[in-house]
Amino acid sequence: MAGNPLVKEDPAIERFNRMREEAYLNFRWTRRTVRTAVVGIIVIPGVVYYLASKFHNKFNWLQRKGEPLLPTTAKPE
Repeated sequence: MAGNPLVKEDPAIERFNRMREEAYLNFRWTRRTVRTAVVGIIVIPGVVYYLASKFHNKFNWLQRKGEPLLPTTAKPE
């Protein structure tokens, strides 16, 4: 069965699509891909976890109008 006669196929686009669909077949572990994987899988989540644990409960987002975000540590007398 032939394709649509109103659509003209571009060989460059067809090659690009084939390359994109079969990229996993030509994958190689190189220094660059290892560095990208380590940064994306270990470093970035580690930094996000560190910042989330460091600043957890630092700010009080449930305050009334005019109250500061930082909780006060002074005891009322």
